[in-house]
Amino acid sequence: MAAMLLGLLLFAMQSPPIPSRPMTDEGPPLPSTSSPTDNGANSHPNGTLQQLPQIIIIGVRKGGTRALIEMLSLHSTVAAAQNEVHFFDWESHFQKGLPWYLSQMPYAFPDQLTVEKTPAYFTSSKVPKRMYEMNPDIKLLLILRDPTERVLSDYTQVFYNRLQKHKRYQPIESVLVKDGEINLGYKALNRSLYYVHMQNWLQYFPLKSIHVVDGDELIRDPFPEMKKVETFLKLEPQLNGSNFYFNKTKGFYCLRDHGQERCLHDSKGRAHPHVAPAILQKLYKFFHEPNKKFFELVGRTFNWK
Repeated sequence: MAAMLLGLLLFAMQSPPIPSRPMTDEGPPLPSTSSPTDNGANSHPNGTLQQLPQIIIIGVRKGGTRALIEMLSLHSTVAAAQNEVHFFDWESHFQKGLPWYLSQMPYAFPDQLTVEKTPAYFTSSKVPKRMYEMNPDIKLLLILRDPTERVLSDYTQVFYNRLQKHKRYQPIESVLVKDGEINLGYKALNRSLYYVHMQNWLQYFPLKSIHVVDGDELIRDPFPEMKKVETFLKLEPQLNGSNFYFNKTKGFYCLRDHGQERCLHDSKGRAHPHVAPAILQKLYKFFHEPNKKFFELVGRTFNWK
């Protein structure tokens, strides 16, 4: 009897462990989805709970993501995360797993939808697959501006950040042009090649799951664009023209919610540096073909130069 037990023990020690889920050539799977409650949410005594987002604003950087999430949060059935979470694109966050991601979400009532925004998601090649593995039916919002305008906004943000930190900065002409041609090594240009990144997303999500918000129109007249967002998300119509008013001092639209007014931070809507017309023409020409490819991908056109 003792010999039989010893043999069984040795067999168990030599047997290889069975993996909890299959591994693929594309890398490790999404970290554990276990969470503190059975329904994947952290509950609060007042009846609210933290839940994984049903809506994610995936980008693009300097496209108007902050304005979009602020406007969307005017709707009573939307609970918005205030900070950019960077779960799917930062390895240090992603390896913490879905329980950590859940903990970054706002407390919401059961009938509310949770939304987070991280502009860097759109241009990160590994994000679509990871997001799909979390929820293949998630609703995605992508806000885009004229690619040239977006590049200039990108530069402007970096310029002011370096200025505030008393760091040296490069004149805009020196980063846009190299040896008389468009500087393809400038990262901001890559972020504006929308069709390249959109192709990656469409490998995992159907076009019907991604609503493209016209960021230039959102600046000019936000109400019609937000009605389209309401329709896409199948929200009860609540937003109206009185929720938006033009602030002449700031030069852009601000929000009005139940009598209270609020505007975006002063860092938004900064004037772009002057760029020589010849360089602007180079940029317009550079983006012409990529823009056409993007229009074909999404089946619509935008009023971009």
